[in-house]
Amino acid sequence: MTIAVSDLSFSYPRETPILEGISLSVAAGQFIGVFGPNGGGKTTFLKLLLGLEKPTSGKIEILGKSPKGASAEVGYVPQSRHFDPKFPISVREVVLHGCLSIYPGWGPFPEKAKERAHAALEEVGLAHLAEASFRTLSGGQAQRVLIARALASKPKILLLDEATVGIDPDALHEFFTLLKKLRGKITILLVTHDLHSIAKEMDSLICIHRQLTRYSPDQVCEHFAMGLYHPPLLKKKRPDGSD
Repeated sequence: MTIAVSDLSFSYPRETPILEGISLSVAAGQFIGVFGPNGGGKTTFLKLLLGLEKPTSGKIEILGKSPKGASAEVGYVPQSRHFDPKFPISVREVVLHGCLSIYPGWGPFPEKAKERAHAALEEVGLAHLAEASFRTLSGGQAQRVLIARALASKPKILLLDEATVGIDPDALHEFFTLLKKLRGKITILLVTHDLHSIAKEMDSLICIHRQLTRYSPDQVCEHFAMGLYHPPLLKKKRPDGSD
């Protein structure tokens, strides 16, 4: 399994548990949606997969290693996209920061890193904006650049935390089109509330609200968009025996 989580629990000292009894297996190349109420533990779960937090109990294996041991093979697009709008940095330079694992630590980035950055920008359809200032991009373009930065590290797993927040419908369509292209090439976990826009393209979905409930795409309910989460519903059969 690409991701194997067993009986995972997490809480901060002397606080109410945030996650309890979480178990999950994700195979290579799967596209998994992650949803749930605010404060339900979604971002904490991603931090545990990244090795930024340690479980209170339970076990996590990423590509057969500990989360920290696999960190170089995991790309991450965080929820927050705050940056100093006055800081002069180009799109190419943003993406090159995804190549720090092959940066010697001094001088310019090596050609290998530049090739990776260019390939990642082509993957997200923004190679023509490589020299543009990052601060001039639209919200959707900026998000795709941050995905390119994650892809430049050549990850086997891509984690995206609320990556659709603050982008317009056209940009949202382009974003989901990109994820569909990546499906099967790398393992994707996408935290999102835009379930109906992309759920049918996913292999499965998980709701995290302290505990974990797994759904198939056809079990995603319109109630979820209103924050009304419930276990998977059984389909009722018609009198003729069909669904």
